[in-house]
Amino acid sequence: MTDHHLTHAGEPPAELALRLRAAETGGWTEDGVRALVEGLGRRWDEVVVQASADDAGTRTAKAGDLRLRPVGPDEERYVEKETYLELVATLTTTAPRAVPVPRAVPVPQADPAPEPDPVRQAEMFRSAKDALADALGEPSAIGSYGSTGPYYAATPAWGAPFLRWRGRQDTLELRAGSRGPELVLAPTAPFENWLWSLGHGEEHAISGYFGSRPGPANAGLSLPGRWSVRSWETLTEALAAFFTTLPAEFAALGIARVIPVYGRVGGSAPILFDIDADRRLMLASYAEREIDPASFGWGTVAEHPLSRDTWQDDYDPRWRFDAGGPGEPRGRALAEMVVATARAEGVASAHDLLIGGEGEDIRPYTVRFYGLGLATV
Repeated sequence: MTDHHLTHAGEPPAELALRLRAAETGGWTEDGVRALVEGLGRRWDEVVVQASADDAGTRTAKAGDLRLRPVGPDEERYVEKETYLELVATLTTTAPRAVPVPRAVPVPQADPAPEPDPVRQAEMFRSAKDALADALGEPSAIGSYGSTGPYYAATPAWGAPFLRWRGRQDTLELRAGSRGPELVLAPTAPFENWLWSLGHGEEHAISGYFGSRPGPANAGLSLPGRWSVRSWETLTEALAAFFTTLPAEFAALGIARVIPVYGRVGGSAPILFDIDADRRLMLASYAEREIDPASFGWGTVAEHPLSRDTWQDDYDPRWRFDAGGPGEPRGRALAEMVVATARAEGVASAHDLLIGGEGEDIRPYTVRFYGLGLATV
């Protein structure tokens, strides 16, 4: 059972989220943001103003933090008149009540609390997600930032899931932070201008994945183009990053999907692999015995019995791999296993692997797996 999330003021996150959505941001000018902060019951001098985008991903957020990201020289291209790019509220969980200690007894200085592990991070995010969805309705977008957060900030190593409630002027987002989920209020246009700017086609230009649903909230939303893999090594790197965080992120987002991967072989494009993305990461290969899939690391149902939950027939597909839950997948080894198998089956180049469109249909969202660099069929 997960702990109940509280904000800096002991306010449940759903209540803070409703107040943020209703807030007047004054065009994100200095005066408008000051009024926003004071309207939340905080003094202006209590708010942390981070020095850079890097600072957003590397600084240790304390319980109760409110922090602002100002527009810097590198972000000016994405804004019109805004002075700030986002207001971030760190969510916390209830902690055991401290036992009073007599003043005469020295209190040892404790080491900084370790960051929660991926399982705990996913649980905290999912708890906050459920509370916000009940209050705000279905998010307009879901996804993962991968290795690069907004305006090139670093992201948590366990995963970078987000949920977004888009507005015409302002957007509210639940985002993964280093010590737990964060609520982010931001002007909509700079957010989307930054993402659009990444669609220049260079390898690894966009990481992660982005899912949007039809409806008024996404009216006028423009999404960037994808990039394409150009080498087996690029594909290996992309798959490694994808596999490493996938079960933690999908557990956090509360979604599950089997993503098929097809390959162009000898004039056709049969299905070669299944990626079962859920609270555990399961992979399956439809390879023939002749190429000896076991030599690449694949096993059978006897070796990976939990895979039967996804593929009930022990021999279709015959080859499976249970990569584990949040924090457990060895992304690089899994990627090398998939790439070696594809090449042994006769796939001539990395861009001859294709994502099945049915794997992108995570209703009500259409999800684009930008970070893989693979076309959809």
